[in-house]
Amino acid sequence: MTTSLITGGNKGLGRETARRLHAAGHDVWIGARDEQAGRATADELGVRFVALDVTRQDTIDAAVATIAAAGGLDVLVNNAAIADGMATPFVDTDVAAMNAIMDTNVLGPMRLAIACWPLLQASPAPVVVNVSSSLGSLGRSTTDPELFEHGYLPVAYPASKAALNMVTVKLARALPRARVNAVNPGFSATDLNDHLGPLTVEVGVEPIVQAALLGPDGPTGTFFEAEGVVAW
Repeated sequence: MTTSLITGGNKGLGRETARRLHAAGHDVWIGARDEQAGRATADELGVRFVALDVTRQDTIDAAVATIAAAGGLDVLVNNAAIADGMATPFVDTDVAAMNAIMDTNVLGPMRLAIACWPLLQASPAPVVVNVSSSLGSLGRSTTDPELFEHGYLPVAYPASKAALNMVTVKLARALPRARVNAVNPGFSATDLNDHLGPLTVEVGVEPIVQAALLGPDGPTGTFFEAEGVVAW
């Protein structure tokens, strides 16, 4: 059976990803900082819970040890993320808050990838999915003034997702046997954006699930959404 770990899996896109992968036959682990919420979600979905804060190496090491002892890992979905306000102009950026965003959204997936490295190497068909955003696309943010991404004011969240895209490329090269991809779920209604997104999580989760279910012949080192490839 394919075993999957989803960070930030107790709500939003992470929860729906867990539900979908469980329905597809995966042995799913939900990783979450909030133990009560994480366990409740895991019980509701019929999956497993592991305490995991992507900014704390001790919880990452403990979580990976628990999953290893249970049999290993095939699919890592780096979903956990935080964001700043949606209307903060560049000059008003809180650099300390930006540091926290980068720690969660970029270094978090890096920590997980490094900690899970031995398990992914041992898997017959390893997969890593980095949940990115079109806001991290340099192409969309710089080329067309009519695009939403071009007019988005804050810098911290887009910068973190652009950096995560580079992590994706480098990890794909470092793990050539794995399928490592960044995906854009679109502007989905979640706690991250105060549920302002026009897409439901059921719609937004589609490219995440697609990437998680890729076989050994699937693409790697790419950035895509439900409609196709996203420009870096």
